[in-house]
Amino acid sequence: MSPHTTPIVDTENDLELTERIIAPDGTRMPNPQLDPYIQDVDFQTLRDLHRDMVVVRRIDSEGIALQRQGQLGLWAPCNGQEAAQIGTGRALQDRDYVFPSYRETGVMYARGADPGDYVRMWRGEEGAAYDPDALRIAPLQIIIGAQTLHAVGYAMGIQYDGADEVAVTYFGDGATSQGDVNEAMVFAASYRAPVVFVCQNNHWAISEPVGLQSQFPLAGRAPGFGIPSMRVDGNDVLACVAAMRWALDHARTGKGPAYIEAVTYRMGPHTTADDPKRYRDEAELEKWRRRDPISRLEAHLRAAGELSQDHMDAVQAEADTVARDMRAACLGMVTRPALAVFDGVYAEPHSGLERQRDEFAAYLAAYEAA
Repeated sequence: MSPHTTPIVDTENDLELTERIIAPDGTRMPNPQLDPYIQDVDFQTLRDLHRDMVVVRRIDSEGIALQRQGQLGLWAPCNGQEAAQIGTGRALQDRDYVFPSYRETGVMYARGADPGDYVRMWRGEEGAAYDPDALRIAPLQIIIGAQTLHAVGYAMGIQYDGADEVAVTYFGDGATSQGDVNEAMVFAASYRAPVVFVCQNNHWAISEPVGLQSQFPLAGRAPGFGIPSMRVDGNDVLACVAAMRWALDHARTGKGPAYIEAVTYRMGPHTTADDPKRYRDEAELEKWRRRDPISRLEAHLRAAGELSQDHMDAVQAEADTVARDMRAACLGMVTRPALAVFDGVYAEPHSGLERQRDEFAAYLAAYEAA
């Protein structure tokens, strides 16, 4: 790619430059590179992936509603990114370990999260949102890109132990400009660590478009570190499954790290504290609505005569049940007293800690008296 090549990351034909199996209109396309990795995927598997995406979208909408109603302090929507998360998440082995950012609701669902796991951190309750050992997902990471370093460190531990697992880290297009991500790739390549980097390029790092921070595809950065990469249509769930299987196989067989750029789109705000109408054009949003990952898979299944109304009804019922259970778990959480934050800090009483507790208690009392 020559230095004067026209920028391609923010154009109408952006998705035409990605690996794809199912086109936006639902047409099945041959892909010699990816087809070998999905030979076992039948229509039942596709219906299961469809169910997953519908449920995750329903979880996402419930999270937004809970935040708007004052039950959560914040929520990071993933509407539009369901295929990238479910496709890659379902390709993982149980023994693999995930290092997420703060938007991987679909990956959490694919790993078997309980209803309360989606909201506990956003509500500010005790705990790390979920049990990391049970889901094999590290705590959600708010610091942009920091989780990539954690993943590489864990992957180097896998090498040391001789274990048969892979570390997988997720991050957005904005994180690729962070030093942590680039440093992580240096270490991963140098030590041939079994780690997969998954960049969900959703086109917007809060209010900054991806075309402003990178004139060329983000997948093109990884080879500069000696890491093979693939740029995949992130709204094609089947392509995401295949790409992740390729990357996992590469890392698991001792060939070192791999990198996936899943080109998708954030349909909602960056978080519920953001207003995308201030910086995003409605015409762009409408263009990506026509590439919706759920509608795309439905079109493919419908054309093959494999999408029944019974399936659609059952999926919607399951989505509503999961959302109901999530809401019930959220509303049923009991927030421990504010002063309990000092409990368990030290095994033995500590004079400095007692002083801080007294100062915090006086601070809280001032609000009660007001």
